[in-house]
Amino acid sequence: MEEARIPRHVAVIMDGNGRWAKKRLLPRSMGHRAGMNRMIGLSEHAFDRGVRYVTLFALSTENLARPKEELDGIFRLFRDYFSSHAETCRKKGIALRVIGDLSLLPPDVKETVERGLERAKEGERGVLTLAIAYGSRSDIVAAANRAVREGKEVSEEDFSRLLSTGEVPPPDLVIRTGNEKRLSNFLLFESAYAELCFSEKNFPDFGDEDLDAALEDYASRERRFGKI
Repeated sequence: MEEARIPRHVAVIMDGNGRWAKKRLLPRSMGHRAGMNRMIGLSEHAFDRGVRYVTLFALSTENLARPKEELDGIFRLFRDYFSSHAETCRKKGIALRVIGDLSLLPPDVKETVERGLERAKEGERGVLTLAIAYGSRSDIVAAANRAVREGKEVSEEDFSRLLSTGEVPPPDLVIRTGNEKRLSNFLLFESAYAELCFSEKNFPDFGDEDLDAALEDYASRERRFGKI
């Protein structure tokens, strides 16, 4: 693949962790842990391939309605990740960011996330963004309210900068695993011209070779942005 055809920004909806566990007669918590491990490996492989921005949908606002036992397991993974992997990101030159409403998380999880972000707030190699307690519609509404408070009309470019993703370019490629074919309230404004890729594999089974195949498919597409 030519370097110029590697997407600058890849976003991934990491779906199918629970189904992966169920298929193996394991508790759903084991599926989420397998997904977390795959998340780490997949993002590192993306950066190795030359992707500059990786955004991963880790927990939606809708997911917060799941049973307490499952959420407690997910929160434990967040504590582990931001306690240990943030330092790994820093050492590898990866800046770590989060989008979403952290106030919806347990206070100790929120504090752990914020400490991890402080440790890995800069990186020359790339930017890894985790969407946690995130919903695109609420983010759009919040951006619209900010524009109203400023008391002036805004262009599309101005509005995009008001979103929580305003510091990174829009995604070039959005991948969803788990055999679902929808965006599920993820980067709705930002993905207007993103190429979409859907995989039947549950996320823990989505390997580096699957990402490579998605990148190759992206490179083969003609991106016209509405032009001839």
